[in-house]
Amino acid sequence: MSLFHWGQHSEGLLCTEEGTTYHCTRGSSMPQYKLTYFNLRGRAEISRYLFAYSGKKYEDHRIEVADWPKVKPTIPFGKVPILEVDGVTIHQSLAIARYLARESGLAGQTPVEQALADAIVDTIDDFMTLFPWAEKNQDVRKQAFDDILTNKAPELLKDLDTFLGDNTWLVGESVTWADFYWDVCSTTLLSCKPDLADNYPRLLALRDRVQALPAIAAWIQKRPKTIM
Repeated sequence: MSLFHWGQHSEGLLCTEEGTTYHCTRGSSMPQYKLTYFNLRGRAEISRYLFAYSGKKYEDHRIEVADWPKVKPTIPFGKVPILEVDGVTIHQSLAIARYLARESGLAGQTPVEQALADAIVDTIDDFMTLFPWAEKNQDVRKQAFDDILTNKAPELLKDLDTFLGDNTWLVGESVTWADFYWDVCSTTLLSCKPDLADNYPRLLALRDRVQALPAIAAWIQKRPKTIM
């Protein structure tokens, strides 16, 4: 009687059958990923960048805003994005992205680099959360956006530019998820105010370097075109 069937796993063993002989090798199946978010770039785009760069396969499940009221009760903590990894659900956008960055070698090469990358991501995210993204009154929304982009953005850009200096990447000698997050967020900011970073050519050049990475360039080319 056969103990194993073709391709069956047992405690990390991948076994194949040739006649009455079984050849078993130590192996592991790839995790199954499902990323759920709205049909927007938004808070899931950093994870999509990380998937694109690493080449990991995943399901990019997009919810239409009109369907959210009926979908929300099925989502842990009632917020997206969520990432399902072999059936285990991770919530919070930066927790998801940090996990993917670590899995893909993009979190930083040392503990100090990892802390610095986290700090840059958190700094940018703190700024992005200032915007009233859900405000429905367009006059109120425009006034708030104009104020933040005019009066608060220059300080962030100055600090990021100083931190980057003449280095190629924000942290260490190779690209990290902090560089990706700058590109993701600055894409949204520049769509609101195209000349926002004109006084910071080094930050614009960093965007160019990120977008020139073949896997990122391919993703930007093929991703759905959305308002943000």
